Amino acid sequence: MSTTIEADIEASMIAWRRDLHAHPELAFQEHRTADLVAKELTGMGISVVRGLGRTGVVGTLTTGAGPSIGLRADMDALPVLELNEAPHRSTHAGVMHACGHDGHTAMLLGAARHLSSKRDFSGTVHFIFQPAEENEGGGRAMVEDGLFEKFPCDAVFGMHNWPGLPAGRFAVNYGPMMAALDTFEVTVQGKGSHAAMPERGIDPFTAVGQIILGLQTIPSRMLSAMDSAIVSITQIHGGDAWNVIPDSVVIRGTVRCFDPLVQDRVEHALRQMVATLAKAHGATAAVSYTRRYPPTVNSRPEVERAIAAAKSVVGDEAVTVGIPPSMASEDFAFMLQQRPGAYIWLGADGHKACAPLHNPHYDFNDETLATGASYWISLVQTVLSRAAKPG
Repeated sequence: MSTTIEADIEASMIAWRRDLHAHPELAFQEHRTADLVAKELTGMGISVVRGLGRTGVVGTLTTGAGPSIGLRADMDALPVLELNEAPHRSTHAGVMHACGHDGHTAMLLGAARHLSSKRDFSGTVHFIFQPAEENEGGGRAMVEDGLFEKFPCDAVFGMHNWPGLPAGRFAVNYGPMMAALDTFEVTVQGKGSHAAMPERGIDPFTAVGQIILGLQTIPSRMLSAMDSAIVSITQIHGGDAWNVIPDSVVIRGTVRCFDPLVQDRVEHALRQMVATLAKAHGATAAVSYTRRYPPTVNSRPEVERAIAAAKSVVGDEAVTVGIPPSMASEDFAFMLQQRPGAYIWLGADGHKACAPLHNPHYDFNDETLATGASYWISLVQTVLSRAAKPG
């Protein structure tokens, strides 16, 4: 594997990454993280703007005339109790970097340091450090706060570490990489009664049981086998006493798919099924359905550039093009709705398999820091080649 990362920068990335891991911050609370990022970028001579999307940071580096691109890393952690025993384990109980955003931030900082010292490109790089990727839509917040008006980008690029893919490899698709995320809440209203006298009320749980089973048939029986979709029930809330049938029960869940037309069909089917099944049991139901994240869809020209950059780092055979997209979601999608771009996966498994993302035993593989930072550097050199025409 070739790499352009100097040993001192790799050491700094490891130090940054472990410091961030030890001090994780939840969505829109990334104040210490943003302080570290802004301080390091400023020390590199990179222009810094803070507060975009509440706690976001954008650094800008211009060297000569040429195109302008954005490189994005996410900064937030998850509400997970860490079960690792590493010296850099979380010092904030119930909060940890269980998705590798500490590593993403460190890799982009490492690339920024190299690029700011070498300046071997022609154009502008915006280093976008995004808050609140996990569930809260920090990418959307930055876009709505004028990200691309204040920092014009001809293209935007993202990267995520990927357990299950060996370290030293990249994977990317033309088209969808991650699914859309929709959430729903269903409130089934019955009539409370004594648990010993259910005939005097309307038990909302009987309707809820049928609704939960029925919703699972939407992907398998109401969509074509060619249409990928997942409907998952993730919460049930109802009742407070052993001997009381409650008035109402709330269920919550998510829908994942890649196609807006499939989103429409799933939402329509869900609303119709909930109303019908609740009525069949003498209850009523109210549905709140929210489209939170769109699908993450790459554009072909930018994928070509990403492939070229990745191959220059790890070689042709270590870049997989055309993989099953993930049904997980990513709010980098909001940036891709505004600008063409590419989102790529960086292999995470080293000498042993990495724990899954969002797992309390997950820890970012520091062996991949140089590979990821080298990809960013190669991408800048590929897209902003001194031989490229300004545009």
